[in-house]
Amino acid sequence: MLAMIACQIDVGGPEPPGQPIPTHVDAASELSRSWQAALTSAAKTGQVIVLLDEMQLTSFLAHRLEENEHPALLDPQVYLRQNAIQVYGITERGPLKASVLVVVEPIVNPDGSIALELTTAEIGPIPAPVALKDTISAILTEAFTGSVGSLATGIRVSSLAIADGEMAIAGELR
Repeated sequence: MLAMIACQIDVGGPEPPGQPIPTHVDAASELSRSWQAALTSAAKTGQVIVLLDEMQLTSFLAHRLEENEHPALLDPQVYLRQNAIQVYGITERGPLKASVLVVVEPIVNPDGSIALELTTAEIGPIPAPVALKDTISAILTEAFTGSVGSLATGIRVSSLAIADGEMAIAGELR
């Protein structure tokens, strides 16, 4: 009986969309530095261009999730592919373990803000719970519109493109 309790049951789920992305403590803070460098440049031209990569976003997400005693997602990976942000990881609840894939497409609103539209949420063989969707959406929204993102820094986003592991955000100072 103890052996059964000690074991975790892997219920499977979606496969990762790519190879594992390494995390690095400095990569999470690079996200803030990228925004700041773009603002410094924009002070002269009024135009803002920010380039972000998978390592920066994976590290940012991993760092934020580590702040929780019981994170909703373990070993998160953020893939920037096919004009979408794909977040993959593992979730554990009691004896159950499952892989998770959440896909959001960023949308530039007419006011220059960024909205994240959830297009896919898979957790093991069942739909992802709302709490997990909300947690990931909140963290990603913070990265783009929160304390280090476009709204906090006064940028009106005019375009956003995602391809080949990178995201480019272009805009102007408000």
